[in-house]
Amino acid sequence: MASGLEIEDETENKGSMWVLEQKLDQPMDEEAGRLRNMYREKKFSALLLLRLAFQSLGVVYGDLGTSPLYVFYNTFPHGVRDPEDVIGALSLIIYSLTLIPLLKYVFIVCKANDNGQGGTFALYSLLCRHAKINTIPNQHRTDEELTTYSRNTFHEHSYAAKTKRWLEKYASRKHALLVLVLVGTCMVIGDGILTPAISVLSASGGIKVDHPKMSNDIVVLVAVVILIFLFSLQHYGTDKVGWLFAPIVLLWFILIGGIGIFNIRKYDSSVLRAFSPVYIVHYFRRGGRDAWTSLGGIMLSITGTEALFADLAHFPVSAIQLAFTVVVFPCLLLAYCGQAAYLVKHKDHVIDAFYHSIPGTAVVIVMLATTLLMTLIMLLVWHCHWIVVVIFTGLSLIVECTYFSAVLFKVDQGGWVPLVIAAAFLLIMYFWHYGTLKRYEFEMHSKVSMAWILGLGPSLGLVRVPGIGLVYTELASGVPHIFSHFITNLPAIHSVVVFVCVKYLPVYTVPEEERFLVKRIGPKNFHMFRCVARYGYKDHKKDDEFENKLFDNLFMFVRLESMMEGCSDSDEYSLYGQQTERSKDSLLRDNPNSAYCNFDPTISSVDSIVQVKSPLHGNNHSGVSSGQTSNQTEVNELEFLTNCRDAGVVHILGNTVVRASRDSKICKKIAVDYIYAFLRKICRENSVIFNVPHESLLNVGQIFYV
Repeated sequence: MASGLEIEDETENKGSMWVLEQKLDQPMDEEAGRLRNMYREKKFSALLLLRLAFQSLGVVYGDLGTSPLYVFYNTFPHGVRDPEDVIGALSLIIYSLTLIPLLKYVFIVCKANDNGQGGTFALYSLLCRHAKINTIPNQHRTDEELTTYSRNTFHEHSYAAKTKRWLEKYASRKHALLVLVLVGTCMVIGDGILTPAISVLSASGGIKVDHPKMSNDIVVLVAVVILIFLFSLQHYGTDKVGWLFAPIVLLWFILIGGIGIFNIRKYDSSVLRAFSPVYIVHYFRRGGRDAWTSLGGIMLSITGTEALFADLAHFPVSAIQLAFTVVVFPCLLLAYCGQAAYLVKHKDHVIDAFYHSIPGTAVVIVMLATTLLMTLIMLLVWHCHWIVVVIFTGLSLIVECTYFSAVLFKVDQGGWVPLVIAAAFLLIMYFWHYGTLKRYEFEMHSKVSMAWILGLGPSLGLVRVPGIGLVYTELASGVPHIFSHFITNLPAIHSVVVFVCVKYLPVYTVPEEERFLVKRIGPKNFHMFRCVARYGYKDHKKDDEFENKLFDNLFMFVRLESMMEGCSDSDEYSLYGQQTERSKDSLLRDNPNSAYCNFDPTISSVDSIVQVKSPLHGNNHSGVSSGQTSNQTEVNELEFLTNCRDAGVVHILGNTVVRASRDSKICKKIAVDYIYAFLRKICRENSVIFNVPHESLLNVGQIFYV
């Protein structure tokens, strides 16, 4: 029998919603819960926007704020030959800051955030939601109705549709896009490992320009103390301590801007000519190859721009735009102009530029990866006209490829260090993904059909022992091979079996009220269920209450299923996570026969049941009878589930070992048998994440070859 519980939002479309639809042997991704996308853009008052903009100063702009201390001295490590070179370099800095941090990142890239999350993976998650490019195809249409699964539709003949078909046509394009994302992520890691220490040393060199008598040991000691203090505060999260950094960073930008104005007035105001782009041409004509390679030092002025996009989690884009355009950008321009004026009068000064030996090759590669991903975002997500996309991509690539060609000259002088670090992380990530994909493919090809389960009969052809068995699987449909492997070797299973699928979706988070989806497998006397627990890429944290949440949703499903079967011909019920206009009292007054459809609020957070039109047919007498029968059935099954839970819960995990086949090449054997095996060994398993007691854990091992 198929029955449904339909959600109808007549007021404000609030709350988490469930649409129950029971079908025997239905695919898992049509399970008993379906959620409607209710994502709405947040709006902020003017006062709140100013406060958030002020607080964002303490989180986002650290690297950009310190770059004026050492950029010029890395551009001219052997001193300035001609004052005109300083004007040309300043002009390059001005237009680099304008084109990349201001126009590209602040006003364009930051708008491509994933519900406030920034970074390379955020862009990739947006693309995965608008095209089937995920290399592990475990998504279904029910996932698209999550609150955080915001996506747009497009016309079949639009550029977006053509781009979508082009990406989905070949698996090689999906893998190439994944590699591009991994490269961008690993380059951020490679640069992030080296930047803090090197930035401090380079900044100390810049401080010694104004204070040549200061001991370098004192500068380094002070810097280390400050860094230890700052990193200790990071333990509390940037969103909680951003208010502490905000006034410090604000004063810093005002300070460097004020010093810039002072230097311009004191030394040489003619440096303001650098706002004319013609000095860039003169700079390259005069300097030749030396001017080209000096772009590596100039590029340091924009190395912090990725932080503008990666640190969006706690601040709206409008707040970051306001803070950058009003405070950061003007102060940076004044600081660089002031330093240029100083260098014009002190052109013979030479400084040991430590950062110059390790140019930002990794940073430029990240920018290139972001540009390519943004091209797809503009087509698939924003539906921009192809002319706009060509203009954005062309301008970005011209600037970034110029910087990339410049830093290539310095790879042999230390630029290889972040590249090697990034390459190591890239191999680790790719091998992990390769092994995970092969494990998923094995699970898909070896899963057992529902016909096999139904053929076992009510007792499943096994000895049913008291208790509940939670069988963990990566599949959201079908019976996993681990189950057949288990009962073949040990023909006994618990009285209640729940197949638990932990699935990660391309969203930043899945709200708690939308996390679990439950359905029944086979007839009721089988006592078999399936539960899908959905997580986002920001939900990787320990969940000590996982088991309790799972059973709460399982009990709620049994109650809702009973309601579906027990409703009369004129009654069907909608559930909301929040109180609706009609209360339970009015419901019972209008329809006394629906009293059995109420349930204990301790089982679920659902607050009310609203009566709507029902597609079921029958008379009132049969409705009362079916209601009494359904209510008794519900009580009996809930009591049975409670008794089984009290008897004991066993978590059955599949310990699938991936091995390279005997005829594989040596590289594949090393990657699969050693690297991936080592990563699996040190990786946290579901038993650790969900705090499964050791006495309740049962591992079922199996080996397959790739």
